[in-house]
Amino acid sequence: MPPRSSDGGGSGARSGGSAAPIPAKPNAAPDVAPEVNAHRWWILIGLIMAAALEILDTTVVNVSLPQMAGNLGASTDEIAWVSTGYILSNVIVLPMTAWLSGRFGRKRYLMVSIIIFNIARFMCGLSGSLGEIVFWRLIQGAGGAALISTAQSTIVEIFPRNQTAMVQSLFGLGLIVTPTLGPLLGGYITDNYSWRTVFFIHVPLAIASLTMVGLFLQDSIHQKRVNTVDVPGILMLAAGMGSLQYVLEEGERYMWFDDAWIARLTVVAVVALSGFIYWELSPRNKAPILDLRVLKDRGLSAAVVLGLVLGFGLYGGVFIYPLFVQTILGFTPTATGLALLPGGIATAVGVIFCGRLLSRGFDPRILIIVGMIIYIAAMWMLGHLTPQSGQSDTQLGLLVRGLGLGLVFIPISTTAFASLKGAQIAQGAALYNLMRQLGGSFGIAILTTYVTNMTQFHRYNLVSSLYQGNVTLDQRINGIAGGLLSKGYSHDAAHAAALGIVSHTVQAQAMTMAYNNAFILLGLSFLIATPAVLLLRRPKKGGGAGAGAAH
Repeated sequence: MPPRSSDGGGSGARSGGSAAPIPAKPNAAPDVAPEVNAHRWWILIGLIMAAALEILDTTVVNVSLPQMAGNLGASTDEIAWVSTGYILSNVIVLPMTAWLSGRFGRKRYLMVSIIIFNIARFMCGLSGSLGEIVFWRLIQGAGGAALISTAQSTIVEIFPRNQTAMVQSLFGLGLIVTPTLGPLLGGYITDNYSWRTVFFIHVPLAIASLTMVGLFLQDSIHQKRVNTVDVPGILMLAAGMGSLQYVLEEGERYMWFDDAWIARLTVVAVVALSGFIYWELSPRNKAPILDLRVLKDRGLSAAVVLGLVLGFGLYGGVFIYPLFVQTILGFTPTATGLALLPGGIATAVGVIFCGRLLSRGFDPRILIIVGMIIYIAAMWMLGHLTPQSGQSDTQLGLLVRGLGLGLVFIPISTTAFASLKGAQIAQGAALYNLMRQLGGSFGIAILTTYVTNMTQFHRYNLVSSLYQGNVTLDQRINGIAGGLLSKGYSHDAAHAAALGIVSHTVQAQAMTMAYNNAFILLGLSFLIATPAVLLLRRPKKGGGAGAGAAH
């Protein structure tokens, strides 16, 4: 075994001080094997590709669901399980990633996860029935959990702290830009090829990622191999997270608590997760599946809250914008993706800009506040659209939104791990990424219900103004009917069609107002979360974000 450098936790320190620690080379991560230090950039590339595949999978598949439903003979409700099944298994396994990495070894766990994820994805493309594709999506979601959480904790550990901000920005490009590129790629493939092609395009990246991780990565010296399996914790976590995710995904469809199963699963989620938290913190649990005590770190706790809001804003925005422009403005999937693309580029610019500033010791809290203000401004712009708006009307708001997210994402993820040490990094990464994923699930569930309710609210208010004898309404109906009469409609048919057109116009206006309200709600969520930024500590100077925090 090649000697490892040490900063108090290496081999020299563990030998009782009898041997002087081998000094680390400049720009080398402490407590990391020399061969890992030598190849860490190749490892980073492999991990970025793996994480990008996981994030891309969610958004690129969603665009293909309508075509998939028609090909497999599934209803809209049934085909939704292609997405629901993936997220269900993903959020169940995600909190376990630190424990799984420690038990089986980081390298082996990552390689097996990449293999499982990509084989399952390939099998989805070969599936001939709804049940078959949902099964493979469940497997795929379980494999994909490590591709972000374990990958992120790995790069924090294998790079020196003075490079943390830079590598986090590079890693973050895949995490935050990919959801924006997904609809464009998915829309293009769906419009020009087949939905099955969506599941086959990953093969070259999967092979490259697996090769780099397999050749260069080694197990963490901080991992704790334990023989005890936290069976109660695993069972309560699976029951609680699975039930919670199902309620969030299916609640709106089944009228929430009016449905007996939604109500029962809500109770299961509350009881199981409460029991899980109690058991994981209990002194009797010697090997918790998720060490919640890591939340004693104030920076991580604040970052977890901000990660929840970030997931709400990132995935919620990507969810409602395509719905609005395709339902109200008549955009095609490809046009929707093209509209989102400049915002993705703006995000990339913001992420790179953040990485450069943070690596020079700039206060990340200032960047977070500025990014949140920019995001709120973008939501205000998108919250004032009309049924007559076009792509140019939405472009500025999307550009500003992308820049705001780019300024927020990297500082949050960097400060989240700034003061964590050793094995705490993997636990912190699991919690942070879980909350970001849950933020997206909460965002989609809340926004779906909110848009539905606000549409009804606005339609009621609009219809209340359309009473018999309203001069403006009569003129509008007569004008439409006159135009239809000139095209050969009978008097009764023209009048009935005119009423239908007015009703459709009212519905479109009500839905537009509801989506506008939803964009404003996204902005308010960032405003409400602003105080959490004050809980973050400014990283010590001299090594970028997180400098001075020993492994």
